[in-house]
Amino acid sequence: MNDTISAVATAHGIGSIAIIRLSGADALDIAKTLSKRSGFKVRHATLTPLYNQKNELIDETIVIYFKAPQSFTGEDIVEIQCHGGMIVAQLILKATLDAGARLADPGEFSKRAFFNGRIDLSEAEAISKLIEAKSEDAAKILAAQIKGALKNYIEEIRDEMLHILAYSEVSIDYAEEDLPKDLIQQIIAKLDALHTSLTKTLRASESRQGLMQGFKVSIIGKPNVGKSSLLNMLLNYNRAIVSDIAGTTRDTIEEQVKIGTHLIRIIDTAGIRDASDEIERIGIERSIEAIEKSEIVVALFDNSRECDGEDDVILEWLEKYKDSKEIIVIVNKADLPCRFDLFKLKRYDYIEQNSKESAEQLVGNLEKIMDKNNISDEMMLISLRQIEAVKKTLGSIEEAKEPLVDGELEIFSFHITEAINAMSSITRPYETDEMLDKMFGSFCLGK
Repeated sequence: MNDTISAVATAHGIGSIAIIRLSGADALDIAKTLSKRSGFKVRHATLTPLYNQKNELIDETIVIYFKAPQSFTGEDIVEIQCHGGMIVAQLILKATLDAGARLADPGEFSKRAFFNGRIDLSEAEAISKLIEAKSEDAAKILAAQIKGALKNYIEEIRDEMLHILAYSEVSIDYAEEDLPKDLIQQIIAKLDALHTSLTKTLRASESRQGLMQGFKVSIIGKPNVGKSSLLNMLLNYNRAIVSDIAGTTRDTIEEQVKIGTHLIRIIDTAGIRDASDEIERIGIERSIEAIEKSEIVVALFDNSRECDGEDDVILEWLEKYKDSKEIIVIVNKADLPCRFDLFKLKRYDYIEQNSKESAEQLVGNLEKIMDKNNISDEMMLISLRQIEAVKKTLGSIEEAKEPLVDGELEIFSFHITEAINAMSSITRPYETDEMLDKMFGSFCLGK
């Protein structure tokens, strides 16, 4: 990583400002070459023209110099702010490459920040997720993690597990020393506290994944109950074709819409029934897949038609997922005379509406459901990778209990080391020297 890298840091497209970022030992020299200046004041915005190798003016820009190690990557960084657009930023990028930089690989600025100790893995992941945040609450959580909230939590867990490992290793290697008589009891107490804390974090994180990734809402019902009309109403434009012909929607249609402070993905599914042809059958299979992947299911029933076997299939699906998903039931076409057997919906607090005219009550119910998963006091894991790391940690803690009770401390230490490695994968790798520091620091051994 001794070379200097360069890339456009802003999204492609038309905009008022674009930013080109340079990082590496030659960043300042390249900036001086392009600007024909002798230098730049650290952390000072300097208005200056930039020129290419042919001495042609590219643009009048603002250049800011961040001196190592007080920069995002820990290296010298130069940020160039130019007028936005499709061309200017690319011309400046090319000029930096002609002056000796190379094009940065995807994520390389954050990678250099990690290797230079400016951020850990949890902070790097939070930066990536913040760019893709699907709600205001998610953005707040991720901003806190960029500032080290998750890192500090993981460090506390690591420290506790290192103490546990040190206790075990001391009991194995220094049995003749004057050790606490209740050492095993101390280990058990610490293990139980760790398990409780991590389980609480895991459950809170799994229940709020929709907050981080964007809630998925599937609209289901038999053909021609008004699913596509409801989607169009929520989007405020005619995205889906609406007709009186059953089976008009033959595949899932996905669109994003903001409700309250949340950006959600709404999936309009094909009507679920016995398919009349192969294409419709595939569409219905995809509808079922959409239900399984959604956090919220909106089920529509037609107020103007008698309940039939196709409605019963929808009710069976609701029964299947009632404990694992949020369910909203709508009796649609409420402006028409009622022919549907409403008694079949007695267990649901259903909404009566006409999807072609209003979806206000549905929007309110969706917002309430999503707001239930907003910020709370529990620490939150922000990715599947982090969740799997905590699951592996909990598994190793469970596996360590039996050898601990049986006095097989070597096997116990192995499982605790596995737990430490799994937990450390969220932030930074575990090093054996950390455990030795705990041993000698806590027990004054080897004096």
